[in-house]
Amino acid sequence: MKKSNRPSRRQALQTLSGTAAALLTRCGGSAGNYPRPNILFVMTDDQQHAQMSCAGHPLLETPYMDRLAAEGVRFANAYCTNSLCAPSRASVLTGCYSHVHGIRGNSEKADAVEEIDPTLPTFPELLREAGYRTGIAGKWHLRQEPKGFDEWKILPGQGVYFDPDFIVGGETEKHSGYVTDITTDFALDFLRRGQDGPFCLVYQHKAPHRPFTPAPRHANLYSGIAWPHPETYDDDYATRRVAGEAEDMRFEVSLAGDYDDLPANFSPAAKREWIFQRFVKDHHRAVYGVDENLGIVLDYLDASGLAEDTLVIYTADNGYFLGEHGWYDKRFMYEPSLRIPLLARYPRLGRAGVVADRPALNIDIAPTILDFAGVPLPERMQGTSLRPLMEGDPPDDWRTSALYSYYENSWAFREMAREQMTDPSFRFWTPHRVGPNRGVRTDRYKLIEYYGEEGGYWELFDLREDPHELRNLYGEPGMAGLETELKAELRRLRGQYGEQG
Repeated sequence: MKKSNRPSRRQALQTLSGTAAALLTRCGGSAGNYPRPNILFVMTDDQQHAQMSCAGHPLLETPYMDRLAAEGVRFANAYCTNSLCAPSRASVLTGCYSHVHGIRGNSEKADAVEEIDPTLPTFPELLREAGYRTGIAGKWHLRQEPKGFDEWKILPGQGVYFDPDFIVGGETEKHSGYVTDITTDFALDFLRRGQDGPFCLVYQHKAPHRPFTPAPRHANLYSGIAWPHPETYDDDYATRRVAGEAEDMRFEVSLAGDYDDLPANFSPAAKREWIFQRFVKDHHRAVYGVDENLGIVLDYLDASGLAEDTLVIYTADNGYFLGEHGWYDKRFMYEPSLRIPLLARYPRLGRAGVVADRPALNIDIAPTILDFAGVPLPERMQGTSLRPLMEGDPPDDWRTSALYSYYENSWAFREMAREQMTDPSFRFWTPHRVGPNRGVRTDRYKLIEYYGEEGGYWELFDLREDPHELRNLYGEPGMAGLETELKAELRRLRGQYGEQG
Protein backbone atom coordinates (compact mmCIF):
# COMPACT_ATOMS: atom_id res chain seq x y z
CA MET A 1 0.00 0.00 0.00
CA LYS A 2 1.33 3.40 -0.97
CA LYS A 3 0.97 6.05 1.70
CA SER A 4 -0.37 9.42 0.69
CA ASN A 5 2.43 11.95 0.55
CA ARG A 6 -0.06 14.79 0.53
CA PRO A 7 1.91 17.97 1.18
CA SER A 8 0.94 20.55 3.69
CA ARG A 9 -0.13 23.90 2.30
CA ARG A 10 3.32 25.25 3.21
CA GLN A 11 5.04 22.37 1.40
CA ALA A 12 2.86 22.89 -1.65
CA LEU A 13 3.97 26.50 -1.87
CA GLN A 14 7.69 26.09 -1.27
CA THR A 15 10.35 27.32 -3.66
CA LEU A 16 9.72 26.11 -7.19
CA SER A 17 11.83 23.52 -8.90
CA GLY A 18 13.82 24.29 -12.01
CA THR A 19 11.03 22.92 -14.17
CA ALA A 20 8.45 25.18 -12.59
CA ALA A 21 10.81 28.13 -12.91
CA ALA A 22 11.04 27.43 -16.62
CA LEU A 23 7.26 27.58 -16.77
CA LEU A 24 7.40 31.05 -15.24
CA THR A 25 9.45 32.21 -18.20
CA ARG A 26 7.15 30.58 -20.71
CA CYS A 27 4.03 32.13 -19.22
CA GLY A 28 5.33 35.68 -19.24
CA GLY A 29 3.93 38.15 -21.71
CA SER A 30 1.59 41.06 -22.13
CA ALA A 31 -2.17 40.85 -22.17
CA GLY A 32 -2.14 41.29 -25.92
CA ASN A 33 0.46 38.62 -26.59
CA TYR A 34 0.24 35.53 -24.42
CA PRO A 35 0.48 31.81 -25.04
CA ARG A 36 -2.39 29.37 -25.20
CA PRO A 37 -3.80 28.96 -21.69
CA ASN A 38 -3.25 25.95 -19.51
CA ILE A 39 -6.47 24.15 -18.65
CA LEU A 40 -7.48 22.97 -15.17
CA PHE A 41 -10.87 21.27 -15.27
CA VAL A 42 -12.31 20.39 -11.85
CA MET A 43 -15.39 18.21 -11.35
CA THR A 44 -17.19 16.89 -8.29
CA ASP A 45 -19.81 14.15 -8.17
CA ASP A 46 -23.38 15.00 -7.09
CA GLN A 47 -22.89 18.57 -5.92
CA GLN A 48 -25.91 20.82 -5.76
CA HIS A 49 -25.72 24.12 -7.68
CA ALA A 50 -26.23 26.21 -4.54
CA GLN A 51 -23.72 24.25 -2.46
CA MET A 52 -21.27 27.14 -2.45
CA SER A 53 -21.27 30.18 -0.21
CA CYS A 54 -20.82 32.37 -3.31
CA ALA A 55 -24.22 31.06 -4.48
CA GLY A 56 -25.83 32.06 -1.20
CA HIS A 57 -25.59 28.89 0.88
CA PRO A 58 -26.40 29.90 4.48
CA LEU A 59 -24.18 27.34 6.28
CA LEU A 60 -21.54 25.85 3.99
CA GLU A 61 -18.39 27.93 3.60
CA THR A 62 -16.44 27.40 0.39
CA PRO A 63 -13.76 30.11 0.30
CA TYR A 64 -11.93 28.69 -2.71
CA MET A 65 -14.98 28.13 -4.87
CA ASP A 66 -15.89 31.66 -3.81
CA ARG A 67 -12.45 32.80 -4.90
CA LEU A 68 -12.97 31.41 -8.40
CA ALA A 69 -16.30 33.24 -8.57
CA ALA A 70 -14.78 36.47 -7.26
CA GLU A 71 -11.90 36.31 -9.73
CA GLY A 72 -13.91 35.05 -12.68
CA VAL A 73 -17.46 34.14 -13.67
CA ARG A 74 -20.22 32.24 -11.89
CA PHE A 75 -22.87 30.87 -14.22
CA ALA A 76 -26.08 31.24 -12.23
CA ASN A 77 -28.18 29.16 -14.63
CA ALA A 78 -26.09 26.16 -15.60
CA TYR A 79 -27.75 22.81 -16.34
CA CYS A 80 -26.77 19.23 -16.97
CA THR A 81 -28.39 17.57 -19.98
CA ASN A 82 -28.96 14.18 -18.31
CA SER A 83 -28.80 14.07 -14.51
CA LEU A 84 -26.73 10.95 -14.13
CA CYS A 85 -23.00 10.42 -13.59
CA ALA A 86 -21.73 8.56 -16.67
CA PRO A 87 -23.85 10.39 -19.28
CA SER A 88 -22.89 13.78 -17.84
CA ARG A 89 -19.20 12.96 -17.86
CA ALA A 90 -19.42 11.82 -21.46
CA SER A 91 -21.27 15.03 -22.37
CA VAL A 92 -18.53 17.14 -20.82
CA LEU A 93 -15.82 15.24 -22.69
CA THR A 94 -17.54 15.28 -26.09
CA GLY A 95 -19.72 18.39 -25.99
CA CYS A 96 -22.67 16.22 -27.09
CA TYR A 97 -26.00 14.96 -25.77
CA SER A 98 -26.38 11.37 -24.56
CA HIS A 99 -28.12 10.16 -27.71
CA VAL A 100 -25.09 11.30 -29.73
CA HIS A 101 -22.17 10.12 -27.58
CA GLY A 102 -23.90 6.83 -26.77
CA ILE A 103 -24.05 6.78 -22.95
CA ARG A 104 -27.65 7.19 -21.87
CA GLY A 105 -27.43 5.74 -18.36
CA ASN A 106 -25.20 4.14 -15.76
CA SER A 107 -26.53 1.01 -17.49
CA GLU A 108 -30.02 -0.18 -16.72
CA LYS A 109 -29.17 -3.80 -17.48
CA ALA A 110 -26.23 -5.66 -16.06
CA ASP A 111 -25.19 -6.84 -19.52
CA ALA A 112 -25.48 -3.40 -21.11
CA VAL A 113 -22.10 -1.93 -21.94
CA GLU A 114 -22.41 1.65 -23.09
CA GLU A 115 -19.30 3.37 -24.36
CA ILE A 116 -18.60 6.74 -25.88
CA ASP A 117 -18.85 6.61 -29.66
CA PRO A 118 -15.20 6.08 -30.66
CA THR A 119 -15.62 8.32 -33.70
CA LEU A 120 -16.40 11.31 -31.45
CA PRO A 121 -13.34 13.31 -30.45
CA THR A 122 -13.06 14.46 -26.85
CA PHE A 123 -11.52 17.72 -25.76
CA PRO A 124 -8.47 15.98 -24.16
CA GLU A 125 -7.79 14.14 -27.42
CA LEU A 126 -8.00 17.34 -29.44
CA LEU A 127 -5.82 19.25 -27.00
CA ARG A 128 -3.21 16.51 -27.01
CA GLU A 129 -3.12 16.57 -30.79
CA ALA A 130 -2.64 20.34 -30.56
CA GLY A 131 0.45 19.98 -28.38
CA TYR A 132 -1.01 20.02 -24.87
CA ARG A 133 0.35 17.75 -22.17
CA THR A 134 -2.77 16.01 -20.80
CA GLY A 135 -3.55 14.14 -17.61
CA ILE A 136 -6.46 13.00 -15.47
CA ALA A 137 -6.50 12.41 -11.72
CA GLY A 138 -9.40 11.02 -9.70
CA LYS A 139 -12.81 9.73 -10.68
CA TRP A 140 -13.46 8.57 -14.23
CA HIS A 141 -16.66 6.46 -13.98
CA LEU A 142 -16.81 5.40 -17.61
CA ARG A 143 -16.44 1.83 -18.79
CA GLN A 144 -13.78 2.43 -21.41
CA GLU A 145 -10.25 3.46 -20.56
CA PRO A 146 -9.39 7.14 -20.78
CA LYS A 147 -8.34 8.33 -24.22
CA GLY A 148 -6.36 11.41 -25.10
CA PHE A 149 -4.36 11.53 -21.86
CA ASP A 150 -0.59 11.29 -21.56
CA GLU A 151 -1.07 9.94 -18.06
CA TRP A 152 -3.97 8.88 -15.91
CA LYS A 153 -4.51 7.91 -12.30
CA ILE A 154 -8.15 6.99 -11.89
CA LEU A 155 -10.47 5.29 -9.44
CA PRO A 156 -11.97 1.99 -10.56
CA GLY A 157 -15.72 2.52 -10.81
CA GLN A 158 -17.02 4.56 -7.89
CA GLY A 159 -13.91 4.07 -5.79
CA VAL A 160 -13.90 4.34 -2.00
CA TYR A 161 -13.19 7.21 0.37
CA PHE A 162 -10.46 5.59 2.49
CA ASP A 163 -7.38 3.69 1.33
CA PRO A 164 -8.61 3.60 -2.27
CA ASP A 165 -7.31 1.64 -5.22
CA PHE A 166 -6.21 3.70 -8.21
CA ILE A 167 -5.47 2.49 -11.71
CA VAL A 168 -2.11 3.92 -12.67
CA GLY A 169 -0.66 3.09 -16.05
CA GLY A 170 -3.00 0.12 -16.35
CA GLU A 171 -1.95 -1.34 -12.98
CA THR A 172 -3.97 -1.21 -9.77
CA GLU A 173 -2.29 0.40 -6.78
CA LYS A 174 -3.66 0.86 -3.26
CA HIS A 175 -2.99 4.21 -1.64
CA SER A 176 -3.29 5.01 2.04
CA GLY A 177 -5.35 8.01 3.05
CA TYR A 178 -8.46 9.97 2.14
CA VAL A 179 -9.45 9.93 -1.52
CA THR A 180 -9.98 13.69 -1.90
CA ASP A 181 -6.48 14.32 -0.54
CA ILE A 182 -4.89 11.60 -2.67
CA THR A 183 -6.56 12.90 -5.83
CA THR A 184 -5.08 16.31 -5.02
CA ASP A 185 -1.65 14.72 -4.48
CA PHE A 186 -1.84 13.34 -8.00
CA ALA A 187 -2.93 16.71 -9.40
CA LEU A 188 -0.05 18.53 -7.72
CA ASP A 189 2.40 15.91 -8.92
CA PHE A 190 1.22 16.44 -12.50
CA LEU A 191 1.55 20.21 -12.16
CA ARG A 192 5.03 20.05 -10.62
CA ARG A 193 6.32 17.91 -13.45
CA GLY A 194 5.49 20.60 -15.96
CA GLN A 195 7.19 20.67 -19.34
CA ASP A 196 7.44 23.15 -22.17
CA GLY A 197 4.06 23.79 -23.73
CA PRO A 198 0.63 24.12 -22.14
CA PHE A 199 -1.07 21.49 -20.04
CA CYS A 200 -4.61 20.22 -19.55
CA LEU A 201 -5.35 18.55 -16.23
CA VAL A 202 -8.73 16.91 -15.59
CA TYR A 203 -8.99 16.87 -11.77
CA GLN A 204 -12.11 14.96 -10.71
CA HIS A 205 -13.28 14.10 -7.22
CA LYS A 206 -15.27 11.17 -5.91
CA ALA A 207 -16.77 13.48 -3.30
CA PRO A 208 -19.50 14.08 -2.43
CA HIS A 209 -20.93 10.86 -3.92
CA ARG A 210 -22.90 8.60 -1.58
CA PRO A 211 -22.19 6.97 0.80
CA PHE A 212 -20.64 10.18 2.08
CA THR A 213 -17.63 9.77 4.30
CA PRO A 214 -15.92 12.99 5.31
CA ALA A 215 -12.26 13.24 6.19
CA PRO A 216 -11.70 12.59 9.91
CA ARG A 217 -10.64 16.22 10.35
CA HIS A 218 -14.13 17.28 9.22
CA ALA A 219 -16.17 14.59 10.97
CA ASN A 220 -17.57 16.94 13.61
CA LEU A 221 -18.27 19.87 11.33
CA TYR A 222 -21.89 21.06 11.87
CA SER A 223 -22.33 18.63 14.79
CA GLY A 224 -23.65 21.38 17.04
CA ILE A 225 -26.54 22.45 14.80
CA ALA A 226 -29.82 21.05 13.54
CA TRP A 227 -29.65 21.25 9.76
CA PRO A 228 -32.71 23.10 8.45
CA HIS A 229 -35.18 21.21 6.27
CA PRO A 230 -35.71 22.38 2.70
CA GLU A 231 -39.06 24.05 2.13
CA THR A 232 -40.31 21.03 0.17
CA TYR A 233 -39.15 18.42 2.69
CA ASP A 234 -42.73 17.35 3.48
CA ASP A 235 -43.97 17.54 -0.10
CA ASP A 236 -47.28 15.70 -0.54
CA TYR A 237 -46.91 15.42 -4.36
CA ALA A 238 -50.56 16.41 -4.64
CA THR A 239 -50.42 17.46 -8.28
CA ARG A 240 -47.49 15.27 -9.41
CA ARG A 241 -48.37 11.60 -9.57
CA VAL A 242 -45.00 10.42 -10.88
CA ALA A 243 -43.16 12.17 -8.04
CA GLY A 244 -45.47 10.53 -5.57
CA GLU A 245 -44.51 7.10 -6.87
CA ALA A 246 -40.76 7.65 -6.34
CA GLU A 247 -40.99 6.22 -2.85
CA ASP A 248 -37.55 4.62 -2.93
CA MET A 249 -35.90 8.05 -3.20
CA ARG A 250 -37.13 8.96 0.28
CA PHE A 251 -34.62 8.93 3.14
CA GLU A 252 -36.53 6.61 5.42
CA VAL A 253 -37.21 4.05 2.68
CA SER A 254 -33.78 3.45 1.18
CA LEU A 255 -31.01 4.88 3.36
CA ALA A 256 -31.28 3.04 6.67
CA GLY A 257 -28.76 0.47 5.43
CA ASP A 258 -26.11 3.15 4.98
CA TYR A 259 -25.71 3.60 8.73
CA ASP A 260 -24.65 0.86 11.13
CA ASP A 261 -25.22 3.17 14.09
CA LEU A 262 -28.83 4.05 13.34
CA PRO A 263 -30.73 3.50 16.61
CA ALA A 264 -33.07 0.53 16.31
CA ASN A 265 -35.80 1.78 18.61
CA PHE A 266 -36.64 4.98 16.73
CA SER A 267 -40.13 5.84 15.61
CA PRO A 268 -40.55 6.29 11.83
CA ALA A 269 -40.46 10.07 12.23
CA ALA A 270 -37.35 9.98 14.43
CA LYS A 271 -35.66 7.56 12.04
CA ARG A 272 -36.33 9.86 9.12
CA GLU A 273 -34.94 12.87 10.96
CA TRP A 274 -31.83 11.03 12.15
CA ILE A 275 -31.02 9.87 8.62
CA PHE A 276 -31.65 13.31 7.16
CA GLN A 277 -29.36 15.06 9.62
CA ARG A 278 -26.55 12.54 9.16
CA PHE A 279 -26.97 12.45 5.38
CA VAL A 280 -26.91 16.16 4.63
CA LYS A 281 -24.16 16.96 7.13
CA ASP A 282 -21.84 14.27 5.75
CA HIS A 283 -22.58 15.45 2.23
CA HIS A 284 -21.66 19.04 3.08
CA ARG A 285 -18.60 17.89 5.02
CA ALA A 286 -17.38 16.09 1.90
CA VAL A 287 -17.89 19.23 -0.19
CA TYR A 288 -15.97 21.24 2.39
CA GLY A 289 -13.07 18.81 1.94
CA VAL A 290 -13.14 19.36 -1.82
CA ASP A 291 -13.00 23.12 -1.34
CA GLU A 292 -10.06 22.79 1.05
CA ASN A 293 -8.12 20.77 -1.51
CA LEU A 294 -9.11 23.09 -4.35
CA GLY A 295 -7.48 25.86 -2.35
CA ILE A 296 -4.18 23.98 -2.23
CA VAL A 297 -4.17 23.62 -6.01
CA LEU A 298 -5.13 27.26 -6.60
CA ASP A 299 -2.41 28.41 -4.22
CA TYR A 300 0.10 26.27 -6.09
CA LEU A 301 -0.89 27.91 -9.37
CA ASP A 302 -0.26 31.27 -7.74
CA ALA A 303 3.11 30.33 -6.26
CA SER A 304 4.33 28.74 -9.49
CA GLY A 305 3.36 31.70 -11.63
CA LEU A 306 0.86 29.60 -13.58
CA ALA A 307 -2.38 31.21 -12.41
CA GLU A 308 -2.38 34.11 -14.87
CA ASP A 309 -2.24 31.77 -17.84
CA THR A 310 -4.51 28.99 -16.59
CA LEU A 311 -8.19 28.67 -17.42
CA VAL A 312 -9.87 27.03 -14.42
CA ILE A 313 -13.34 25.54 -14.84
CA TYR A 314 -15.17 24.09 -11.84
CA THR A 315 -18.42 22.11 -12.05
CA ALA A 316 -20.25 18.93 -11.02
CA ASP A 317 -21.52 16.07 -13.13
CA ASN A 318 -25.12 16.73 -12.05
CA GLY A 319 -27.21 18.26 -9.30
CA TYR A 320 -28.61 16.46 -6.29
CA PHE A 321 -31.58 16.30 -3.93
CA LEU A 322 -30.66 17.00 -0.32
CA GLY A 323 -34.09 16.63 1.23
CA GLU A 324 -35.98 18.62 -1.40
CA HIS A 325 -39.29 16.83 -1.99
CA GLY A 326 -38.22 14.44 0.78
CA TRP A 327 -35.63 12.87 -1.55
CA TYR A 328 -32.00 12.12 -2.12
CA ASP A 329 -30.32 11.39 -5.49
CA LYS A 330 -31.11 13.08 -8.85
CA ARG A 331 -32.64 11.91 -12.24
CA PHE A 332 -35.76 14.07 -12.19
CA MET A 333 -35.75 17.35 -14.14
CA TYR A 334 -36.60 19.32 -11.00
CA GLU A 335 -34.24 22.19 -10.20
CA PRO A 336 -32.01 20.61 -7.51
CA SER A 337 -31.21 17.75 -9.90
CA LEU A 338 -31.03 19.75 -13.13
CA ARG A 339 -28.88 22.69 -12.07
CA ILE A 340 -25.13 22.42 -11.56
CA PRO A 341 -22.43 24.66 -10.13
CA LEU A 342 -20.30 26.21 -12.87
CA LEU A 343 -17.40 28.59 -12.30
CA ALA A 344 -14.75 29.77 -14.74
CA ARG A 345 -11.66 31.91 -14.15
CA TYR A 346 -9.15 33.12 -16.70
CA PRO A 347 -7.24 36.13 -15.35
CA ARG A 348 -6.11 37.26 -18.80
CA LEU A 349 -9.70 38.29 -19.55
CA GLY A 350 -9.55 40.93 -16.86
CA ARG A 351 -13.13 40.23 -15.74
CA ALA A 352 -13.85 39.34 -12.13
CA GLY A 353 -16.88 38.86 -9.93
CA VAL A 354 -19.20 38.37 -12.91
CA VAL A 355 -22.52 36.55 -12.54
CA ALA A 356 -23.71 35.32 -15.95
CA ASP A 357 -27.46 34.72 -16.14
CA ARG A 358 -27.69 33.28 -19.66
CA PRO A 359 -28.39 29.52 -19.80
CA ALA A 360 -25.26 27.37 -19.88
CA LEU A 361 -25.15 23.60 -20.47
CA ASN A 362 -22.57 20.98 -19.63
CA ILE A 363 -22.15 20.34 -23.37
CA ASP A 364 -20.72 23.88 -23.55
CA ILE A 365 -17.64 23.02 -21.49
CA ALA A 366 -15.68 21.22 -24.23
CA PRO A 367 -16.30 23.97 -26.82
CA THR A 368 -15.25 26.60 -24.26
CA ILE A 369 -11.97 24.85 -23.53
CA LEU A 370 -11.20 24.34 -27.21
CA ASP A 371 -12.11 27.93 -28.01
CA PHE A 372 -9.61 29.32 -25.50
CA ALA A 373 -6.99 26.85 -26.70
CA GLY A 374 -7.42 27.95 -30.31
CA VAL A 375 -8.50 24.48 -31.42
CA PRO A 376 -11.25 24.29 -34.07
CA LEU A 377 -14.52 22.75 -32.89
CA PRO A 378 -15.56 19.47 -34.54
CA GLU A 379 -18.77 19.66 -36.55
CA ARG A 380 -20.50 17.06 -34.37
CA MET A 381 -19.86 18.98 -31.15
CA GLN A 382 -23.27 20.31 -30.09
CA GLY A 383 -22.38 22.76 -27.34
CA THR A 384 -21.46 26.42 -27.68
CA SER A 385 -18.40 28.15 -26.27
CA LEU A 386 -19.11 30.16 -23.13
CA ARG A 387 -16.27 32.52 -23.92
CA PRO A 388 -18.55 35.38 -25.11
CA LEU A 389 -20.42 35.22 -21.80
CA MET A 390 -17.14 35.27 -19.92
CA GLU A 391 -16.01 38.28 -21.94
CA GLY A 392 -19.27 40.11 -21.31
CA ASP A 393 -20.39 40.10 -24.92
CA PRO A 394 -23.11 37.44 -25.33
CA PRO A 395 -24.41 37.12 -28.90
CA ASP A 396 -27.96 38.20 -29.65
CA ASP A 397 -28.90 34.67 -30.65
CA TRP A 398 -27.74 33.00 -27.41
CA ARG A 399 -30.07 30.17 -26.37
CA THR A 400 -33.17 31.04 -24.39
CA SER A 401 -34.19 27.47 -23.53
CA ALA A 402 -32.54 24.22 -22.52
CA LEU A 403 -33.28 20.61 -23.46
CA TYR A 404 -33.03 17.80 -20.89
CA SER A 405 -33.29 14.03 -21.55
CA TYR A 406 -33.09 11.18 -19.02
CA TYR A 407 -33.39 7.63 -20.33
CA GLU A 408 -33.00 4.98 -17.62
CA ASN A 409 -35.79 2.71 -16.34
CA SER A 410 -38.54 2.29 -18.86
CA TRP A 411 -42.01 2.57 -17.40
CA ALA A 412 -42.73 -1.03 -18.28
CA PHE A 413 -39.71 -2.05 -16.20
CA ARG A 414 -40.90 0.15 -13.36
CA GLU A 415 -44.32 -1.50 -13.33
CA MET A 416 -42.73 -4.94 -13.45
CA ALA A 417 -40.44 -4.01 -10.56
CA ARG A 418 -43.38 -2.89 -8.45
CA GLU A 419 -45.10 -6.22 -9.00
CA GLN A 420 -41.96 -8.10 -7.95
CA MET A 421 -41.23 -6.12 -4.78
CA THR A 422 -42.59 -8.95 -2.61
CA ASP A 423 -40.14 -11.43 -4.14
CA PRO A 424 -37.00 -11.44 -1.92
CA SER A 425 -34.89 -12.84 -4.76
CA PHE A 426 -35.72 -9.96 -7.10
CA ARG A 427 -33.02 -7.35 -7.62
CA PHE A 428 -33.58 -4.02 -9.32
CA TRP A 429 -31.21 -3.07 -12.10
CA THR A 430 -30.93 0.36 -10.52
CA PRO A 431 -31.88 1.51 -7.02
CA HIS A 432 -34.18 4.24 -8.33
CA ARG A 433 -37.13 3.60 -10.59
CA VAL A 434 -37.48 7.08 -12.06
CA GLY A 435 -38.92 6.62 -15.53
CA PRO A 436 -37.47 8.27 -18.64
CA ASN A 437 -38.32 11.91 -18.91
CA ARG A 438 -37.38 14.88 -21.03
CA GLY A 439 -38.30 18.50 -21.09
CA VAL A 440 -37.59 22.11 -21.86
CA ARG A 441 -36.69 24.88 -19.45
CA THR A 442 -36.98 28.57 -20.29
CA ASP A 443 -36.24 31.52 -18.03
CA ARG A 444 -39.73 31.23 -16.52
CA TYR A 445 -41.35 27.92 -17.45
CA LYS A 446 -40.55 24.24 -17.42
CA LEU A 447 -42.39 21.50 -19.31
CA ILE A 448 -41.59 17.86 -18.49
CA GLU A 449 -42.76 14.82 -20.46
CA TYR A 450 -42.65 11.39 -18.79
CA TYR A 451 -42.76 9.65 -22.10
CA GLY A 452 -42.15 6.11 -20.88
CA GLU A 453 -45.52 5.90 -19.19
CA GLU A 454 -48.44 4.47 -21.10
CA GLY A 455 -50.32 7.40 -22.57
CA GLY A 456 -47.63 9.85 -21.44
CA TYR A 457 -47.70 12.18 -18.47
CA TRP A 458 -46.88 15.89 -18.43
CA GLU A 459 -45.90 18.51 -15.89
CA LEU A 460 -45.81 22.28 -16.33
CA PHE A 461 -44.35 24.74 -13.83
CA ASP A 462 -44.23 28.50 -13.58
CA LEU A 463 -40.83 28.92 -11.96
CA ARG A 464 -41.39 32.57 -11.19
CA GLU A 465 -44.53 31.93 -9.16
CA ASP A 466 -43.63 28.41 -8.02
CA PRO A 467 -39.82 28.11 -7.80
CA HIS A 468 -40.02 24.87 -5.81
CA GLU A 469 -42.12 23.12 -8.49
CA LEU A 470 -44.99 22.04 -6.28
CA ARG A 471 -47.97 22.90 -8.47
CA ASN A 472 -48.32 21.11 -11.79
CA LEU A 473 -50.22 23.48 -14.08
CA TYR A 474 -50.57 21.06 -16.96
CA GLY A 475 -54.20 20.65 -17.98
CA GLU A 476 -55.41 23.55 -15.86
CA PRO A 477 -57.76 26.12 -17.42
CA GLY A 478 -55.97 28.77 -19.43
CA MET A 479 -52.78 26.74 -19.88
CA ALA A 480 -53.48 25.24 -23.31
CA GLY A 481 -51.72 28.00 -25.24
CA LEU A 482 -48.58 27.82 -23.08
CA GLU A 483 -48.57 24.03 -23.31
CA THR A 484 -48.71 24.20 -27.10
CA GLU A 485 -45.92 26.77 -27.19
CA LEU A 486 -43.61 24.78 -24.93
CA LYS A 487 -44.32 21.50 -26.71
CA ALA A 488 -43.35 23.19 -29.96
CA GLU A 489 -40.12 24.41 -28.36
CA LEU A 490 -39.40 20.91 -27.06
CA ARG A 491 -39.87 19.51 -30.58
CA ARG A 492 -37.67 22.24 -32.00
CA LEU A 493 -34.85 21.52 -29.58
CA ARG A 494 -35.05 17.77 -30.14
CA GLY A 495 -34.85 18.41 -33.86
CA GLN A 496 -31.93 20.82 -33.44
CA TYR A 497 -29.94 18.25 -31.50
CA GLY A 498 -31.08 15.25 -33.53
CA GLU A 499 -32.89 13.38 -30.78
CA GLN A 500 -35.38 10.86 -32.12
CA GLY A 501 -37.96 8.56 -30.60
